Amino acid sequence: MYVVTNRKLYEGRNRRDGLEVFGDEPSEKGPNELRLVSVTKQAGGYETEPLDAKPLTRTEVRELKRRYRLDIDERADWYASLRVACDLMDRAAREKKHLLVFVHGYNNDMSDVLGTAEAIEALYDVIVVPFSWPANGGGLLSGTTAYLSDKRDARVSMDALNRFFEKIQLYHGKLTEARRSELWEQALAEHPDNPSRAQEHFSELLYGDCKVTVNLLCHSMGNYVLKYALRPSSAMARNLVFDNVALVAADTNNLEHASWVEAIQTRNRLYITINEDDLALGWSRRKPGEEQLERLGQYLKNLEARNAWYVDVTGAEAVGNAHGYFTGTPVTGNATLKAFFTAAFEGGRAEAVLRYESDINAYRLR
Repeated sequence: MYVVTNRKLYEGRNRRDGLEVFGDEPSEKGPNELRLVSVTKQAGGYETEPLDAKPLTRTEVRELKRRYRLDIDERADWYASLRVACDLMDRAAREKKHLLVFVHGYNNDMSDVLGTAEAIEALYDVIVVPFSWPANGGGLLSGTTAYLSDKRDARVSMDALNRFFEKIQLYHGKLTEARRSELWEQALAEHPDNPSRAQEHFSELLYGDCKVTVNLLCHSMGNYVLKYALRPSSAMARNLVFDNVALVAADTNNLEHASWVEAIQTRNRLYITINEDDLALGWSRRKPGEEQLERLGQYLKNLEARNAWYVDVTGAEAVGNAHGYFTGTPVTGNATLKAFFTAAFEGGRAEAVLRYESDINAYRLR
C-alpha cells in the first residue's frame, strides 16, 4: 500500500522499524510538504520505505514514458509519484478494481489509518490510497486538548491535500489520455478506410474498456481538512478530480455547509451520509472550539447543497451509534448499507438501492 502524507518522517530509522517512521507532527519542512511511503504488512507488523524525494533518473522516466505511452517531457524532473501512479493504475486495470483516496479523521495514528484502509480493501473492490495528515492519535494530549490540536493540524494540512489532488489530476489525465490514444489507433487500424466506422468503433472500445474510477472518501474530521482545502478560489480541490466523493460522518458544521460542498465537482455523485445516533459526533458536538455547532454527519436539517445526495442511515439495521459505519459490523450486518458503499466507492450510482424521502431531501436506508 502507498501512503501519501504531510507527517514528519524519521528516515534515518531502519525500514523494518515499521510505523515508527511516521511522526505525529507536520513535516519539519512545513505542513505543505508531501511524501510517499510504501507500506507492506508483515507478520507481526509493517515494513515501511519512504520513497526517494529526489528526481527519477532519465532512464527511469524514459522507460515509464515508453511503457505507458505518456505524453511527458523526459528532460523535466519527475519524482517517485509518477512511478507510483503508473503502478496503481496498472494494478487497478489488471485486477479490475477502482482507486479510493481515503482521508481519515481525528485521533488516528498510523496503525488506525492502515487498519481502516485494509478493512476497506477487504470489503470492497478497491485499492485504497490513504492521505494521512498529522492527527496525533492522542499523543501526549487527551480529550478536548487533543481534539482542538487535531483541528489545528487539519486546517494547516489544506494545502498538502490540494497538492495531492493536483498530482492525482495530472497523472490520471496523462494515463487515461495514453489509453484513449491506444484505443483510437486500434480503431483506425481495423477501419483504415472508413473514418466514420473507426469513430463508432472507438466509442465501442471506450465503452467496453475496463474503466478505472478514482473516488474520494473523507471520514469524520477528514471532511474538515477538505472544507479548508476548498477555501481558496483557485484550490485544486475545486477541480474535477474524482468520479464519486463520499463525505461520511462529517465532523464539520452543518450550518452553511452548502457554501463549501457546492464547490466540489464530481464526474458522477457526491454523497453525504448522516447518522443522528453517531456517538463520536455527539461527543464532538459537546467540545468547545470554533463554532462547534450541529455536525453535518449527525443532523438531518438544512440539507440544501444542490450537488449532494444526502443519505440517512439513522436506525438502519446494525448501524446503531457507529461512527465508521463503512466497515465492521454495520456493513457485515446490513447488506443494503454494504451495497450502497460498494457502489459509492466504485464510482457508481449508489442511491439506486435506497428510498428517497422528499420531506428531508435525503435518501433513507433501513
